[in-house]
Parts: sequence; structure tokens; C-alpha cells
Amino acid sequence: MTSGLTGTALPNTRPDQDASGKFPLVLERVKSHNSERMNHHPDDLIMLFNDLFRETFRTELVGGGDEPEYIPAPTTDGVARVVFAHGYYASALHEVSHWCIAGERRRTLHDYGYWYCPDGRTREQQLAFEQVEIRPQALEWLFSVAAGSRFTISIDNLSGEGAGDANRFRHHVLTQANTYLRDGFPRRAHGFYQTLLTFYGRQTLFSQAWEAECQSSIA
Repeated sequence: MTSGLTGTALPNTRPDQDASGKFPLVLERVKSHNSERMNHHPDDLIMLFNDLFRETFRTELVGGGDEPEYIPAPTTDGVARVVFAHGYYASALHEVSHWCIAGERRRTLHDYGYWYCPDGRTREQQLAFEQVEIRPQALEWLFSVAAGSRFTISIDNLSGEGAGDANRFRHHVLTQANTYLRDGFPRRAHGFYQTLLTFYGRQTLFSQAWEAECQSSIA
């Protein structure tokens, strides 16, 4: 499956200009700081997402195989599908994050209309990848803390000449996440975030957990 990002930088100023988010290869892990043990099953995310968006946005979340994928509705009265990889909980959160900031036009296109440039990118391609990944990974991080699950940040270029700077990218993602908390989430993202907080009972735990994430990230 090849879809996602071209080798040129894409603007990051409008909700419909984000790449499709293939679930990235893990390079570095940012551990969540949760005192309680919790079960995290992707079926719960499927239930929550579909309850929120299947009727209102004619979109459903489904588990898939090797590659995540966004499949637009085949007809005007059909249902679009956000497909995540291998039944992974984190992959589901990542794909939902991309869907939450994809604009109306992008959501009519397979994989939001982007071609995926795989691992092995040049420096220019890597910078473009990181630019379009900042906002979805920021949402994914917030969703993960809202659910009490572990977040994994990725620059997804293990072999290319443009192997990214993980610390720089983490800083950009963290800054964007804090901007969302300060200035507000995209509308669909806010609904999903609030639903996660309620479902996992973390309304009163989020602030402390997020502060721990921030402290760990800058340590």
C-alpha cells in the first residue's frame, strides 16, 4: 500500500492539508505516566469512534491488515472507512488523529489524496514528512493521555539520508499539543478527546498525567 506524503513540503495551515498518516515505524518511545493499570482494546476505540461519527460523518473505524488506509465513501450515501493496522490500539489512535484534521475535500479522496514516501527519504522529504506529522501526532499524544495509554512518537525514517532529529520533532509535537490545549482542538478531535476522557474516567487525571508527559519529554 502506498499513500500518504509527497517529497515536497505541504502547508500546515488548513485542516484539509494534512497527509494521511500511515502508522509510523517506532524510533523512540515516550512513556506515559499512569499510576493505574488499564486495559486498552482497539474494539473500544471502534465503538467510540463509530458511535460519534458513523451517522454524523458517514465514517467508521475498522481494524485492518498490514497497512492503514483511508477509504472514502463509494457513493454519496455510503460510508467512509478509517482502517488501522493489525488491530493495534496505537495505530487506531494515529489514524483517527489524521482523520480528525482532514478537511471535507480531502475526505473524498483515497488516503486523503496523498502519495506515501516510504522510509529512506532525503532530508527535504523528511522535513516535509515531519511538517505534516506534527499536528496529527500532537493529537495522538493527547488522545493517548486521555485514554491512559502509552504514546510513541516517530520520525519514521530509519535508513534515509534525511534521518530526522527526534528531539527537535518531539519538541514541535509537544508545542503543538500544548497549543491545542490552550487554544482549542479541531471540532471532531475535541469530541473524540472528550469521549476518551469520559470512557476511561480520566477527566480529573488528565492534567497531572499531561504535566508528567511534558516533564518527561524535556528532561
